[in-house]
Amino acid sequence: MAGEHDAAEAALAQAFREEWGSVVATLIRVTGDWDLAEECAQDAFALAVRTWPRDGVPDRPGAWLTTAARNRAVDRLRRAAVGAGKLREAALLAVPDDPAEVHSGHHGHGGVEDDRLRLIFTCCHPSLAFEAQVALALRTLVGLSTAEIARAFLVSESTMSQRLVRVKRKIRAAGIPYRVPPAHLLPERTAAVLGVLYLLFNEGYSASEGDDLQRPDLAAEAIRLARLLRSLLPDEPEAAGLLSLLLLQHARRATRTGPGGELVPLEEQDRSRWDTAAIAEGTALLEEALRRRSPGPYQVQAAIAACHATAARAEDTDWAQIAGLYGQLRRFRPGPVVELNRAVAVGMAFGPEAGLALADRLTEDLAGYHLLPATRADLLRRLGRTEEARSAYAEALALARTGAERGYLRRRLSEISSPEVSVSASPVRREGEPTPEGQP
Repeated sequence: MAGEHDAAEAALAQAFREEWGSVVATLIRVTGDWDLAEECAQDAFALAVRTWPRDGVPDRPGAWLTTAARNRAVDRLRRAAVGAGKLREAALLAVPDDPAEVHSGHHGHGGVEDDRLRLIFTCCHPSLAFEAQVALALRTLVGLSTAEIARAFLVSESTMSQRLVRVKRKIRAAGIPYRVPPAHLLPERTAAVLGVLYLLFNEGYSASEGDDLQRPDLAAEAIRLARLLRSLLPDEPEAAGLLSLLLLQHARRATRTGPGGELVPLEEQDRSRWDTAAIAEGTALLEEALRRRSPGPYQVQAAIAACHATAARAEDTDWAQIAGLYGQLRRFRPGPVVELNRAVAVGMAFGPEAGLALADRLTEDLAGYHLLPATRADLLRRLGRTEEARSAYAEALALARTGAERGYLRRRLSEISSPEVSVSASPVRREGEPTPEGQP
């Protein structure tokens, strides 16, 4: 009995990670009401919590959840009905689509038929502020809580809650359509959509909280949507650049953590287990994008990722080139996180003292950001400044939010007095990873 309950809990957790965005997107399409869609999706998951341990996990959890959420929406609309119009709306909603189509998002609206891509484009309407676009996408598509989004934006939960209410109200008041826009309107939303997909992948590549470092299902969903976006924008080099970046990073997913979920730094990863097909595709996409001679931040980051992915051994990594690429990235995405990444590369290419000098300039801009003391700790350790390194590791440990990173930092802290500690680019930095340069 306990085993069945544990299996149901695990299935529920997986279903939330993999299906939340799809369920909410489908409900928004069929109801047109963002709040109702989220509430009914939450109700469907609550129903699953009560029934799956008793009745067993359904064969198609996503379809089960979508149907349950849709039924809940019908009930809510019927109870709230104040006239014939609402009753007709509930009646139409009660007529199910083809079950296979309900969950897949294919509904014959023309163009790219995917509810989640429609959701991203709706969130990224040019009348909405960029911060509002990102926050709404993270809430509806990824299922991050208001508190989690608030932490990402460094604001209070109440402030973020008010922002989300305002942006949903604006969508309703302005009648912003739930669709992928026609071709002539795509360019005005491209940058925002690329940014949302980038952040979606980031949350999958390096989770903001929890015991697990990665959410591979979320990263895979970002890649799927990036492929759809590139099919919409075949002549946009940054769309190819983003897809290249995501593929090159995702290629290392199987080696980034150990059997117990512990973080494995890049130089210790088994490169024979990297996904060579993804690396080949990502490299080809990057070359295709660069041939258009219209550089952008995603192409530059993809080039950094390619430096790592194509190095046969850790010692073959061209850190000088990576440092130069981060210098180029500053022109597109100026900010302290890019500067920290450059400090890591400079420290590897030209010595830890040079890297530390750059990192020390960022103490005010990156206060509270755990990768700054983690990076400083590694550079100090390599300089033999053990006591300062120990203090910096302890500071990073206090700030880290995932169990995998905390475990790794504890190990580094325990090793700091050992005379034979391996040199790494940074204790928790996933070298060349897409970092939150464009993230609030």
